[in-house]
Amino acid sequence: MRIGALAGRTGVSVRLLRYYEEQGLLRPVRLRNGYREYAESDVTTVSHIRALLAAGLPTAVIAQVLHCVRGNGERLVPDACPGLTEHFERERARMADVVARLTTAMGALDQLLASMPPDRRPARG
Repeated sequence: MRIGALAGRTGVSVRLLRYYEEQGLLRPVRLRNGYREYAESDVTTVSHIRALLAAGLPTAVIAQVLHCVRGNGERLVPDACPGLTEHFERERARMADVVARLTTAMGALDQLLASMPPDRRPARG
């Protein structure tokens, strides 16, 4: 199938599919005329990419672990691949660090807002 058909079937823009290809996540066959030809399995691959992105994984990590996951209905199930647990744990630790830094920043901002005169405080909603 062509890239437009894959975009239609997956709900992912043509531009984003090209980005996935640049990142090594999709590997379509190139026809003589330069068109990309995608396999039926690429529909599933795009679904897996989207699920891993939703889990917060960057595309560089997804490129390393994509072959280690399979679909089970609506869920992704990891296979027993060497290093997969370490990838997931490392990314989780990175996210926890980001959350901690954001929580600290939000606390500092809350203190600044609380110290503002009442007539200058924004309404919270």
